[in-house]
Amino acid sequence: MKLPAFLAVPLALCALGLAESHAAAPPPPGTEVKLDVYNFEVVERDSGPVGYYKFVREEGTKIVRAQYRPPLETVTLGMPIPEELRSRVRMLRWRWRVLTFPVAANECSGGKSDSAAAVFVTFKRGLKYYVIKYAWTTEGSVGAVCNKRRSMVFVRDTVVLESNGPTNSWLTEQIDLKMEFVRHFGGTVDEVPDFVGIGLMTDGDQTHSRAEADYADFTVAT
Repeated sequence: MKLPAFLAVPLALCALGLAESHAAAPPPPGTEVKLDVYNFEVVERDSGPVGYYKFVREEGTKIVRAQYRPPLETVTLGMPIPEELRSRVRMLRWRWRVLTFPVAANECSGGKSDSAAAVFVTFKRGLKYYVIKYAWTTEGSVGAVCNKRRSMVFVRDTVVLESNGPTNSWLTEQIDLKMEFVRHFGGTVDEVPDFVGIGLMTDGDQTHSRAEADYADFTVAT
């Protein structure tokens, strides 16, 4: 891994040029917006030289397919949230499925912190980024929170959202972003900073094993 995972999404947002985006009219409350997964891009500064993601279609559904093979360096994908949505988004929903689990991987175990699939959500207040990484790992307790990072400019928690389970089977996840921010970083719902980006990462570099997963149907709602 070229850089610590907690830097992945903040660097993604910088690399994708968030500072240059322009606001549109804010959507009314209750609006759902489906994000185009083909807008995910490799975060060059946080990725190895060999990409292992590809965009595919399955029965009309756009999919990001990750196929990690050792000894490749990890690669992170990132996508910014449209500026007009950032302060208003409450819910994030997506689907994912594991095709191959990395062997004995456990996000909360030192030296084995790989995941078949992981989704990063990133908030930003001023110059400070707040990241929650939701992982689908091979072993470990669902709901476990680990790998906490705290600094003046970055904070991050990792959550084991799924552990093991059947392969080639889609699961749908739904996250209340504002409540999750308060649960991990404190404050009140009214004080939650802007939700600015999503990151994806599938990796098996620490366990030196294959990892494969699909991601699809990212939707945000105000």
